[in-house]
This record gives sequence, C-alpha cells and structure tokens, in this order.
Amino acid sequence: MASKVRLGVLISGGGRTLQNFLDLADQGRLKAEVVKVVSSRQGAYGLERARQHGVPAAVVVRKGSGSLQEFSEAVTAELQAEEVELVAMAGFLCLYRIPDPYMGRVMNIHPALLPSFGGKGFYGDRVHEAVLDYGCKVTGCTVHFADNVYDHGPVIVQKAVPVQEGDDAHSLAARVFEAEKVAYPEAVNLFAEGRLHIAGRRVQVSGTD
Repeated sequence: MASKVRLGVLISGGGRTLQNFLDLADQGRLKAEVVKVVSSRQGAYGLERARQHGVPAAVVVRKGSGSLQEFSEAVTAELQAEEVELVAMAGFLCLYRIPDPYMGRVMNIHPALLPSFGGKGFYGDRVHEAVLDYGCKVTGCTVHFADNVYDHGPVIVQKAVPVQEGDDAHSLAARVFEAEKVAYPEAVNLFAEGRLHIAGRRVQVSGTD
C-alpha cells in the first residue's frame, strides 16, 4: 500500500475539521496523515487539538506578516518544513497566495453549494444566514481546489443538505457540518488515490481499477 499523503491543515479557529481529519486518520479511514497545522490566529483552539495529537503547529498572523505575498511565503515555508504534499484549508479566514508548487494541491471547503453564497466575507454563520434570508430549500457544502480568489477554483465534491422549516443559522450550520465531515475526507482520499484530474474548471474523477 502506498504511503499516506502528507497533509497540512490551515486554520483560524476551533479546528473541528482538523479534529475530523485526525479522528479518521486514527481509524484508518483517511488516506492522509496530518503532519502540520498552521493557524492565522494566536490562541486558536485548533492549535491545542494539534498539540494534543502531537502534530507540529505554527502561527502566522496576517497583520504581523507584511504584504499578502510575505504572509503567503511564511505560510508556505511552514508547510514545506514538513514536506506537505496536500494542503487543506479548514476555516482559514485569510487569503493565501498559492505558490506554483502547490497549485492543484490546495483544497478548501465552503458551507454552501458554490458558486452560490461564496466570495469574500461569506464565511461561518454569514453563509447560513444568507441562505435562510434568500429562502433556499437546499444548501450544502463544496470542496474545491483553491486558487487565488475567494471560493473560486474547480469543484471536487458537493453534498446537498435540506433547509428545514424553523431552521436558524446554528441549526442549519450543524446539519451542513455533518455533510462537511463526509465530503472533505472523500476529496482528500480521492487525491491520495491519484483519481483527481483538473481540466479547466472541471475536476474529473477517474474510476477504480
């Protein structure tokens, strides 16, 4: 069996998605090993999750890192220090300018069905509130390859989630997160299996042998 993909996770907050990756890896259900966590915020609880799991972690604060390019280079340096092969943005609230070696190797998850309710400023409960305000009957989550535009880049996996009568942003977010816990590992595993092929705005998934 091929060795697991070396996964780096970018966070800004609690790290629930990181914890999901760690749990699935422990269970042998993730074809990747989390080898580095980088946070854009001091004190993010995701850093504690990393420490509890023995995963090297670093903090690169956006405001203290100069230009966007300098910030991005600092993040990249932390990832390359652990020879990260795939990067998963997991509630990372900063734009990361992806260097050429990582193009096609950075994923992001968004708590809606892109291209709806995406872009700068659409994160967390703001997304779910917008979905509810619009009166949508269905929402979901999207895993996509990141580029240098917020919530842009070709889609890998999407999962639909119904909007129920009486939902508020918190109840809807909880239901969407359950879908995220399935969708993101699915995308990571497909990458690890070498089954993802980017063709323009499409991600083609090759079949099994």
